[in-house]
Amino acid sequence: MNITLRVWRQKNRDDVGGMVAYEVANISADMSFLEMLDVLNEDLTRGGGDPVAFDHDCREGICGMCSLVINGLAHGPEALTTTCQLYMRHFHDGQVIDVEPWRSTSFPILRDLVVDRSALDRIIEAGGYISAPTGCAPDANATSVSRKDAERAFDAAACIGCGACVAACPNGSASLFLGAKLTHLGSLPQGQPERGRRALAMVRRHDAEGFGGCSQIGECTAVCPAGIPLDMISQLNHDVLVEISHNKHR
Repeated sequence: MNITLRVWRQKNRDDVGGMVAYEVANISADMSFLEMLDVLNEDLTRGGGDPVAFDHDCREGICGMCSLVINGLAHGPEALTTTCQLYMRHFHDGQVIDVEPWRSTSFPILRDLVVDRSALDRIIEAGGYISAPTGCAPDANATSVSRKDAERAFDAAACIGCGACVAACPNGSASLFLGAKLTHLGSLPQGQPERGRRALAMVRRHDAEGFGGCSQIGECTAVCPAGIPLDMISQLNHDVLVEISHNKHR
């Protein structure tokens, strides 16, 4: 199949940037989207041009590095799919495909399709550690966890931190990411001692990084490759409000 790619090219943070069209020929329908970009870059390199910079690592839908907006949709048109798991069979011969980076004030573009997502790392860092005894690891059954809480924690832990929720949100909010990270620890006994403090600290870091507020539109869940549910934002809001209330009465 032959396609036309319109790719965002930007030399650095200070460059204005713009869309550049490329013709990519003889693409196999069995190629992943990133493999197709590899072919484009090989063609550009052979022609003496600069290859398109894009993030990737595991290419197995685990690391969350493949951050691309494809035809206006974070990670492309397939639900519960990362860009590296998106295959060219989901497109048709002769199609024009727009490829852009995550669009958010909190994710400045470094070059082409690569953005700086270190703000998400700083949010996690703000949460600090859990109070856990040092020494030998306890027996697996030493701390009782209900099946419901365990499954809730596992669902939250599925977040890969890709930032698609931010790219899709009209407010540029990272609340779904934040809710998942807080619900993960907040569902387990080990996360209870710092639960409220952690929630408030991470929300404050979220706001300081320039992310917008959540208005429960739900665009974030629609593009999340891990299927993180919207009610984890409700859990986030609950924990923050409880902590604020406790601080007022201390």
